[in-house]
Amino acid sequence: MSYRPPSECPVCGGELVTTRLGCRNCGSELAGEFGHCDFCALDERETELLQVFLASRGNLREVEKHLGVSYPTARARFTALLVKLGLAGDADAPAAMTRDQVLGEVASGALSPAEAAELLAGLG
Repeated sequence: MSYRPPSECPVCGGELVTTRLGCRNCGSELAGEFGHCDFCALDERETELLQVFLASRGNLREVEKHLGVSYPTARARFTALLVKLGLAGDADAPAAMTRDQVLGEVASGALSPAEAAELLAGLG
C-alpha cells in the first residue's frame, strides 16, 4: 500500500523536503535534497477535481456534472486548486461565490458544511 507523504512539518508547520529515495527492487538508496512536487501536496478531493478537469478537457460544466455540484461551486473549487498550486492570477484570487451563494449551496445539499466553511474562510 502506498501512502501520500505529508507536505507540512507536524511540529512547526514548515515545508517538508524529500531527502531520501529508495529502490524496492535492489534496495539501493539516494540521499540529498530533492525537488518539491506541488501536485503531491494535493488531497484526494483536489486530485479528483484535477483529474476530472483534465479528462473533460477543461470544461467546468462537465466537472459540475461529474462532481454533482453547481457551476459556482465547481468554479470555486477549481479556483481554490489554482491558488493552492500557485497558478491563480490576480483576477482568480477573489472567491468565485458570495456568502449567500455558499449558504444556498449548503441548503441544496450540493456543498458540505466543511466545504462551505473552507469557501467562507476564503471570503475574509
